[in-house]
Amino acid sequence: MVASFPAPYTPLDRLDATLRDRGFVVLAPEAVATLTGLPRAAFEALVPSWDDLRPDDYLKDGGRYRQRRHACCVVEGDTLRPVPHRMHWQPVEYNALHGGMERWFAPVDAATLAQSAWSALIRGLARVCSVQRAVPRWHVEAHQFRIDTSDGVGRPTPEGAHRDGVDFVAVLLVGRHAIKGGETRVFEAQGPAGQRFTLTAPWSLLLLDDARVIHESTPIQPLDAAGGHRDTLVLTFRADGFQGDAED
Repeated sequence: MVASFPAPYTPLDRLDATLRDRGFVVLAPEAVATLTGLPRAAFEALVPSWDDLRPDDYLKDGGRYRQRRHACCVVEGDTLRPVPHRMHWQPVEYNALHGGMERWFAPVDAATLAQSAWSALIRGLARVCSVQRAVPRWHVEAHQFRIDTSDGVGRPTPEGAHRDGVDFVAVLLVGRHAIKGGETRVFEAQGPAGQRFTLTAPWSLLLLDDARVIHESTPIQPLDAAGGHRDTLVLTFRADGFQGDAED
């Protein structure tokens, strides 16, 4: 049996120092709720939307295991401003498998965007990012992911260990259903140190300083013939505009 390591939760009062010292931090669901100022139950209103994601038609490995939706916004201070639906783009330096492509994913449903938990999560994490790096605004991309086992195995990060080309990356586990695997691995970008663990609690959070660490999640497999899936919400925060804009 493969060893499974629990998530190394950091107390909320150590969040800023831990992120500064290690380049990443892991928070328990209760800490995430406190960070947003909402009760944990408020996040459950978001969960049904993961049953209505759309296939990712850009997978170069030919897989059918990933569904997603995508949205963007700008956060200035505590004000969140949605922006028109746009492409997702990464340079090949950060995503050798899917970089250099204009990928147009289905937009996040308007009813999901209207949920108080959606905006509270983004604003709360933007405040955390601003403690680390004081900037006028954050350009935020939100990705709803479902990785399933329709191909026998699902790959949360088919590009392997990587950086995203942004300032900060937040990975929130929404849920796991009838799977094994999906271990999170975080490594120093310029050093030998690394840590591995599995996020299992819904709405637990991994927050990364993208310049300092690289990350990946291992493939998932079903526990039985009925199959299973892993749902996540990934939020990226970038000060210098959206990737793919003219200034890039």
